[in-house]
Amino acid sequence: MPRIINTPQTTASPIATETAVPEITEEESPDERPTPSLPLVTGPTSSPVTETAAPETAIPSEAEIIDSKDYPEDIRKIVGLGFDLAKRDLNYKYASADPANGGLDCSGFIYYVLTKSGVKNVPRDAREQYVWVRKAGNFQAVLAQGEDTFELDALRPGDLLFWANTSRANREPEITRTMIYIGRDKTTKQRLMIGATERGTYKGRPLSGVGAFDFDLKVAEQEPGQETDSVFVGYGRFPDLSGN
Repeated sequence: MPRIINTPQTTASPIATETAVPEITEEESPDERPTPSLPLVTGPTSSPVTETAAPETAIPSEAEIIDSKDYPEDIRKIVGLGFDLAKRDLNYKYASADPANGGLDCSGFIYYVLTKSGVKNVPRDAREQYVWVRKAGNFQAVLAQGEDTFELDALRPGDLLFWANTSRANREPEITRTMIYIGRDKTTKQRLMIGATERGTYKGRPLSGVGAFDFDLKVAEQEPGQETDSVFVGYGRFPDLSGN
């Protein structure tokens, strides 16, 4: 399940104490990821994982999602597998595409879920996943930053969502984050997505790890020292289960 990030509380005390400053980590880098052979992949990770407590579940059931009753069978399978991963208390773990490693990064989640669901030729890297969707001719660019934009009218469960870092020009496109859209919450009408991230929210509460998250056009607020926000660039349907 995703990690709930607890905000430290300050209490009065006659003795000064030091508060550890958490290590600042970036959202997923678009550098090339190793492509694992399913179901198991082993190997070192490129960055340490910070453990955080998760005292309660923050995973909706399919019944809590308005659109779930209309899921096609292939999308129901993908979302169901994503929910199963979200219940396994997994971290966000850079360069991992296998839950046996204790966590996944964002493109690793996409790679694992789609491949296990029977989708053919899924790229491992976030940038290559973006190119894959673009080449399929199913991509919808989003330039607006408002949630009511008509550019989201074609969004449907199962679409891949993509964010890019606007400050780096060494690669084109500079895709740094990807998720799977799953529909709207029945109670709040908030759009929801599923995947892996270090900085996300669920029902407005900060969360990290593998799980369900609020879908907003902008990612969570940047930590001090980080250069810029990643911005949402668009969404699209991956090639169908036949691999076409």
